[in-house]
Amino acid sequence: MTQPTMPTRRKALQLLAGVPMLPLSASASAALLSACGGGGDSAPSFVSASFTSMAAPTLASAAAMATTTVGSTLNIKLSDDSVRSFQLAYQPFFVTGDMVSDGKGGTILSGGYYDINNKPIIDSTVVGKERHFYSDAPDGTSLLTVANPTVTGLKGKAVFAVVQFEYTTWAQDGKSDMYGKLPSPIAVLTLDQDQTTGKLSLVNYHNVDTSKVHGLWITCGASLSPWGTHLSSEEYEPDAFSIASNTMFQAYSKNLYGDAAKANPYHYGHMPEVTVNADGTGSIKKHYCMGRISHELVQVMPDNRTALMGDDATNSAYFVFVADKEKDLSSGTLYAAKVGSGFSIDPKATTAAALTWIKLGSATSAEIENLANTLKPTDIMTVVSKDPSDASYTKIVANGKTEWIKINAGMEKAAAFLETHRYAAFMGASLGFTKMEGTTVNIKDKVAYSALQNIQSSMVAGNAANVPGNGISVPKQLVAGAVMALNLKGGQKDTAGAAINSEWMPVDTKALLAGEDITADALGNTANPNTIANPDNLKFSEKMRTLFIGEDSGQHVNNFLWAYNVDTKQLSRVMSIPAGGESTGLHAVDEINGWTYIMSNFQHAGDWGAIHSVVKDTLDPLVKANYKNKSGAAVGYLTGTPTQMKLG
Repeated sequence: MTQPTMPTRRKALQLLAGVPMLPLSASASAALLSACGGGGDSAPSFVSASFTSMAAPTLASAAAMATTTVGSTLNIKLSDDSVRSFQLAYQPFFVTGDMVSDGKGGTILSGGYYDINNKPIIDSTVVGKERHFYSDAPDGTSLLTVANPTVTGLKGKAVFAVVQFEYTTWAQDGKSDMYGKLPSPIAVLTLDQDQTTGKLSLVNYHNVDTSKVHGLWITCGASLSPWGTHLSSEEYEPDAFSIASNTMFQAYSKNLYGDAAKANPYHYGHMPEVTVNADGTGSIKKHYCMGRISHELVQVMPDNRTALMGDDATNSAYFVFVADKEKDLSSGTLYAAKVGSGFSIDPKATTAAALTWIKLGSATSAEIENLANTLKPTDIMTVVSKDPSDASYTKIVANGKTEWIKINAGMEKAAAFLETHRYAAFMGASLGFTKMEGTTVNIKDKVAYSALQNIQSSMVAGNAANVPGNGISVPKQLVAGAVMALNLKGGQKDTAGAAINSEWMPVDTKALLAGEDITADALGNTANPNTIANPDNLKFSEKMRTLFIGEDSGQHVNNFLWAYNVDTKQLSRVMSIPAGGESTGLHAVDEINGWTYIMSNFQHAGDWGAIHSVVKDTLDPLVKANYKNKSGAAVGYLTGTPTQMKLG
């Protein structure tokens, strides 16, 4: 995505007329200037960028399978037809579980968990080795600057990264499943940007106090707003109607509040926003008016008002929120899409399926938070799992289950914003996607991209979760998933005929890229390793005209980070994630103080599945040695060095 405009100092190193530059060594920078004839006004301008594609690692290089491996080259074409090439590498800020500077003369545990009173949550599963819980699943990351930073002790310029930690896979005993049972931490990193090399160095780590927003629930993907804030997520909203039997949520409540019954499910499944302060601290608020769905992430369009939201659930939908005011997501109108005829997951299809928009409601965050504080689910609607043979009930399919619902009189707004999936289905929206993950926007072409990690269950005709006639139905599953492209236009009306106050509404959807399911190969891959599988994180670079795709695949033995040039249609494998891990934290930054960055994390290295039977015995000890017995994961970015540069 595009970094908000920021003032830059025009130094000789950065007078390459818009060339995107990953951080380089000082000698490499001098070589680049020399090769380009210095930093004068005659320096050639940037034309295009491309990435070479690295080979997928194999057991012939087992060590490469057990860590972050980068074998791609970034090639920059200039207006004089010359090409500058930079070999890419991965640079972590830390591996979770590291003790890092807190900026106050002490240290703090990176990825550490805290309760509602900001006290450390302790892992006591191994007697005599009690320790502070920390995450192995860093996810959404935003790189940004703020005006007039007051951080001291820097040699270069202050740059900040906001990093959220989705969950912890296992307790230290290796047996206690901790998914969703701990309140997700979120941190602000203060980074020192070297103005000669562009290198980022961690200076301090600030854990954001989330107590005023009732803690955070499974923070997954994230994006940077056009006004420079971190837009977080809360995935898989807990079902308020079955909360009494939800042992995961009870454990979450116990760890957060010390009371298994205290957490309110209606406080979770919303969109948090983090603002970084000048001193490197952060403040947070939740926007309750953007729908309570399985927020994967939110992509705000250049109008500073229109937000396309990922919805990572079974029977998910396209949702759009249009804010009343620019740069303010605290009030607005929520819409859900109805998919027209012709939906296809074949990138070769010549037509797109039309999208029309159903208005679910308008609200402020404050009024929906008040409803969340005061209402029980049965105050809003009645939900039954068997046909009541009562015409006052409406049959829907939500979260993979067929239900019959009846909305209580006067509770339409509460239903729209607190029971959004059920209400959208009730209103006739197309709730039929499976695991709709990342979203991003190509501003120049006015196209949004949306990842479908899997195409199965609710998307397949004849499946119990599929809704005939909702426009989302394919004859055969494609577990490897696809990336969809959505054209964006203004002048749209909702299905009731009212004008939609946005110039950035999706009007259709069409497959851009698709994975390929295969019979397991010799390494264990059940999806073609030479193309995408189970796309999750998406980010678009305007300057490089490149869509970056991070995988969350149970079909690739190693997950990959890909770069897809939307003009040349070239797909390049850029990085391989440690086997059993997921590619997360993706953020493409075109420019901060003249430098370009590709942020990338990973999660749960060595989380073995059936596809890892061939490699597990070889790789498990290597992954354990690299990442704290599989308890740690890296937060960092791609850096670069030139391959054939010489001084003078």
